[in-house]
Amino acid sequence: MIQIPHQLANISTKLKSHNAKAILVGGLIRDYFLDQESKDYDIEVYGIQDIEELQNILSGFGSVNLVGKSFGVLKLTLDGDEYDFSLPRTENKCGDKHNEFIVSCDANLSYTDAFSRRDFTINAIGYDIETGDFIDPFCGINDLENSILKHINDDTFIEDPLRVYRAVQFVSRFNLQIDTYTYELCKKMVNDEMLEFLPKERVYIELQKLLLKSPAPSIGFELMRSLEILRYFPELEAIIDVPQSHKWHPEGDVWIHTMMCLDEMARLISDDESDDKKLNEKLMWATLCHDFGKATTTQVVGDKITAMGHEEAGIEPMRSFMYRVTNEHSLIGGIEPLIRHHLAPSQFYQGGAKAPAIRRLSTKVNIAELVTLARADFLGRTTPESLSRIYKAGDWLLECAKELGVHDNAPAALLQGRDLIILGLAPSPKFKKLLHTTYEAQLDGQINNHSEALEFARKLI
Repeated sequence: MIQIPHQLANISTKLKSHNAKAILVGGLIRDYFLDQESKDYDIEVYGIQDIEELQNILSGFGSVNLVGKSFGVLKLTLDGDEYDFSLPRTENKCGDKHNEFIVSCDANLSYTDAFSRRDFTINAIGYDIETGDFIDPFCGINDLENSILKHINDDTFIEDPLRVYRAVQFVSRFNLQIDTYTYELCKKMVNDEMLEFLPKERVYIELQKLLLKSPAPSIGFELMRSLEILRYFPELEAIIDVPQSHKWHPEGDVWIHTMMCLDEMARLISDDESDDKKLNEKLMWATLCHDFGKATTTQVVGDKITAMGHEEAGIEPMRSFMYRVTNEHSLIGGIEPLIRHHLAPSQFYQGGAKAPAIRRLSTKVNIAELVTLARADFLGRTTPESLSRIYKAGDWLLECAKELGVHDNAPAALLQGRDLIILGLAPSPKFKKLLHTTYEAQLDGQINNHSEALEFARKLI
């Protein structure tokens, strides 16, 4: 039996006293059979005639969020968990936009009719909280046991083209095989340009789940390629079949390398067990975009293949790609230095970079994050060195940066504007030049403490 939070059990008992029945449905049930943790509490309430009656009952347990009320959905937050309560309903599309649906609530709908509006059979399994019985009108449990992703109904499925992206991330996250007919339907939706009407915010959420929740995101991107979804992402399409030096990339072209890097980054994040979602997301997007510049810089001369300057050349296509899926400026701004300097760990190691160069690098990019990206880049290939899984360059640079105290941020300036005022200077344009020159000396190792910074400034003055 599924473990039900006591608050939800109390609500179910209360609903029963009103001759209503609470049915858990959707992601939590799916994840139960996949033996994965979930707090995706989606409850359909049968036997209640209108949403106001449900609202009055739930209000006795806590504050009810009414944002989705017009769609027959109420949100209740208890003990840090969020519960979505809804009435059985049918949805009929009435326009091209994702929210243009006519929603009709009906307390007397059968489970089969109510669940038929859902996307896939694995998401259309219910659980009766009171009896502990599973409700499975579309054989979703069997599809889970056989690792199959299958849509429920042609007509309702195509009403929301976002379901194509949902298919992609479900296949990748749960290692499923997409049903042949479902695959063909998705591909037809792509070819019929039905994905054109999707808001980028909704697409972003599905790609975010693919990157952060899949143990092997490459599975999803390969499916996107097969379904021809990459027509919407020309920067990704452009790296397909771009050749690479066999010496450094025996695994194949830039697309193959990028897919391998994605899976390696997913492993690195998983092994680190970091709960910093924003950092993990930044690293995953940076990995996906890190070699975009090779599409325009790769040159083949005889048997020699080079991509000189691809780091800098990759910045604009990265920005173009990212702004196509999100307006998160801070995320995109954080990706930029990682791409611009992703070769630095190997270059610094091979060149035996000294402390001043490492300090200066820390002023341009977070070295710990950079090494993580470079490590995924190194492991995402099939050279003997990469297969050893020992990234000497990254380990060396990270250790040096830690010894210098700059692995996670740049050195704080030892000289501040207030120090110049104490030295007798009035605020002026000269401040910036004096502070800059002193900070450069600090990065060079000429200045190691506040006293030395003051003395250096006196000499400059």
